[in-house]
Amino acid sequence: MKKTFFIAFFILSVAITIGYYINKKALEKNVYKNNNLAVINPNDLPEEMVDPSLLNVGFGHEIQDFSLTNQYGEKITLSHVKGNVFIAEYFFTTCPTICPIMNKQMQRVQNSFINEKNVSILSFTVHPEVDTVEQLLRYAKKHGAKKGQWHFLTGKKEKLYESARKSFFLLKPAEVKNQGDVGSDFIHTNNFVLIDKNLQIRGYYDGTNKKEVSKLITDVKTLLKEPKN
Repeated sequence: MKKTFFIAFFILSVAITIGYYINKKALEKNVYKNNNLAVINPNDLPEEMVDPSLLNVGFGHEIQDFSLTNQYGEKITLSHVKGNVFIAEYFFTTCPTICPIMNKQMQRVQNSFINEKNVSILSFTVHPEVDTVEQLLRYAKKHGAKKGQWHFLTGKKEKLYESARKSFFLLKPAEVKNQGDVGSDFIHTNNFVLIDKNLQIRGYYDGTNKKEVSKLITDVKTLLKEPKN
């Protein structure tokens, strides 16, 4: 059983690494660049990132409601961040490749707005079978997450993936499937997504790239100045 677990874990790590480099090429082609902070809709993104039902949506996309549990066992819904500027990512606590880099950079984001009550961070796990409330709390403490500002979220896999595919567009189909105890049919990207006060997507940023995360911090400051509709 242990051997099977480690084989599956290795396969998942390879899939994530492949996904990272594929996504990095998209970034280099400016697929996600959004220097003027225009509103981003599903048809602005690569098809593999978007749920098929939303591929032709070119106007009015908003983040949809969700109900998940954070590292303190608290129920978190969209109402907890509605009206705030917030940043979302998908990760898992045992990820050995890009997640440690991403969440080190996310600490920079949090530290830049540590006293700003109108900025929130949502980190959704792609591996809820392992990422229990207790596991997320250990991980959150390791990364200095401020209670009430940075939420590490778990719940039913189908609900986590539904938000990723229909709201944030931060998952895509995995190239490796049937990965046993560790895997899933999706892999997460290296992107952070920036959401404005009106629940609209305003930018994607490579969470492993320090310069892009610095740009994200600047753009959060810009959005804080915008009025809420």
